[in-house]
Amino acid sequence: MKRSNKVIAVVSAAMMAAGLLAGCGSGDSAGAGSGDAAGGAADGAGGGSVYYLNYKPEVDAQWQELAAKYTEETGVPVTVVTAASGTYEQTLTSEIAKTEAPTLFQVENQSWLDNWGQYCYDLSGSFIAEHSTANTLSMEGVEVAAVPFAMESYGIIYNVDLLNEYCQLENAVISSAADIVDFDSLKAVADDIQARKDELGVEGAFTSAGLDGSSNWRFTTHLANVPIYWEYTKKGITTATSLDGTYVANYKNLIDLYFTDATCDPALLSGKTGDDALAEFCDGMAVFYQNGTWAWTADNEMSGMNIAFLPLYTGVPEEKDSIGVCTGTGNFWCVNKNSTEEDIQATLDFLEWVISSEAGIETLSGAMAFNCPFDTFADVVLENPLFTSANEYEAAGKTAISWIGTESLPTENWKSNLSSALIEYSQGTGDWSNVEKVFTEDFATEWENR
Repeated sequence: MKRSNKVIAVVSAAMMAAGLLAGCGSGDSAGAGSGDAAGGAADGAGGGSVYYLNYKPEVDAQWQELAAKYTEETGVPVTVVTAASGTYEQTLTSEIAKTEAPTLFQVENQSWLDNWGQYCYDLSGSFIAEHSTANTLSMEGVEVAAVPFAMESYGIIYNVDLLNEYCQLENAVISSAADIVDFDSLKAVADDIQARKDELGVEGAFTSAGLDGSSNWRFTTHLANVPIYWEYTKKGITTATSLDGTYVANYKNLIDLYFTDATCDPALLSGKTGDDALAEFCDGMAVFYQNGTWAWTADNEMSGMNIAFLPLYTGVPEEKDSIGVCTGTGNFWCVNKNSTEEDIQATLDFLEWVISSEAGIETLSGAMAFNCPFDTFADVVLENPLFTSANEYEAAGKTAISWIGTESLPTENWKSNLSSALIEYSQGTGDWSNVEKVFTEDFATEWENR
């Protein structure tokens, strides 16, 4: 899912291939090419072209390069537009209404089809659907509305070397990471690291739990999945439009730990960003960092680190030494059925090349660090150590926490409400009852108003 604070990026791959545009730079903003976001690709070979509205800012540069390579090989223009973090549906709403609308877009889950299913071309029989090894999404009248292209896992990433150093300290509360098997043991370690941070040479047990727009999704979507997952599991259901809030107190357990055992005062979290947390972790300022497999790429600051996952322990009795990390996908491709026949075919051809060519497979599994659920990737050995760690939990018989909670979050407004309640709680201007209200009353209200 998304994750740096970038403005919308519009780069014509055809122009890139011709060498008329500079490559994307690094930092908070993606590079912008000529024209605006509405400027879909010009007609190419056979009259077809591709306009991809990308959800994930952290791989914008890689998509631009891959699109340029395809244009160079085939002559077919491919435009990649990347929405700023947290604005994808807003951007899609604007772009899909334009004459030069995206031919290829993304949805996160089944509930997104309520808004975007009307635009979905039936992908049944297509190369990407025929070679998919994961569950596709369907809807009434459309057998295959969306095809997943990246499986992901998230949890608490930890610096293996730093945690080992802690374990060597006199009177450390654990002897190895294997001793962290539930919330109580996690809290004991985090509390001790926080108390002895000068001795260990860190600024906190956890990185800052930033609550600005570039970071709050880690807690309003990913961590929010956990209490909903446990409530659904207890009830034996997979979705709902209202919650009892049974496990919101467990959500509070981990939030409190993030706020108190961290690199900064919780009152400062409203201004802390995703980049702040990443920098703190990569600079060895903290031992623990909640994020997912997407945080690691072969060419970023984390690539040289010795890292692994811990599950998101929240104090639910059933989790002790029995769960793995959260694993699923929020990455599905959809083809716009309102595009011209030529553009639809050009888009299908592009996707086939992306998941079957050497360049496509190497870019998606290497530079983008995706775990792609297609049989064309069967021989790929993933370099990302976080996938290795997630798989080790599965191999040990631990239950992966599914994404059923994130799939039933009602609206973006609900997430904003949760973020606001967390900010007030962190600053002492609001109490925890506001968070509980978001999970119960607001959850039901947002579903009613959809």
